[in-house]
Amino acid sequence: MTTRVTIVGAGPGSADLITLRGARALASASVVLHDALIDPSLREMAPAAEWIDVGKRGFCDSTAQARINALLVQHARAPGRDIHVVRLKGGDPSVFGRLDEELEALAAAGIACEVVPGVTAAIAAAADLQRPLTRRGAGRSVALSTAMTRAGELVATRGADTEVFYMAGRQLAALSRRLIGAGWAPDTPVAVVSRAGWPDQHGSDHRVETLPEAVVLHGGRPTVVIVGVGATALPSTLSTVNEPLTMTPVPAASKP
Repeated sequence: MTTRVTIVGAGPGSADLITLRGARALASASVVLHDALIDPSLREMAPAAEWIDVGKRGFCDSTAQARINALLVQHARAPGRDIHVVRLKGGDPSVFGRLDEELEALAAAGIACEVVPGVTAAIAAAADLQRPLTRRGAGRSVALSTAMTRAGELVATRGADTEVFYMAGRQLAALSRRLIGAGWAPDTPVAVVSRAGWPDQHGSDHRVETLPEAVVLHGGRPTVVIVGVGATALPSTLSTVNEPLTMTPVPAASKP
């Protein structure tokens, strides 16, 4: 009997952001445990698999992590030949994906697995806006942070030339104040992107002091906030400031 578990990063948006390795793993799945924000068209890559929604949004545990861990072990140990369990995560599994907890649960059960990386939201947002997160001679470091801790504390730092805050859509006004308190100048460039990687993504430019204005544009949508060097518009892209970027919808990815 061959039992396999593959943890796959699906990317943050449209199905075609998944890697070729991830798509191949998904195509051979017998069971798929998937996050809430996965593009539904990814199901076309594994139409014969059993798809199980184990999604959660923010700190609201629609599916408790302990339950996800148990399901991974349960399905990996199910009787039958060539069982392949795919844990399909949004973005990259190692970036705010609680990958450590799932790896530890599998290891404790004696189940080996493979991890397939994916595009994380910060990278997708930078690509959508055409804003390199690092800049030669100006931006040497990038930090990725969550805007809120599980304890409900809003944390803002200034430890890198570019800071990217995940899950920040509901805290933009408070984040503005915390950024200033952390030492960012009020006129520091800020780029806000919601639904990064999707055809309906939207990006807008602000400053730290005007960040609260972004609530009107991005409220209720998954949002990342880029602060510092990486938020600065290139001269050739200045015409897009405070305008939604348009993207041509692409066909859903097909089964390899």
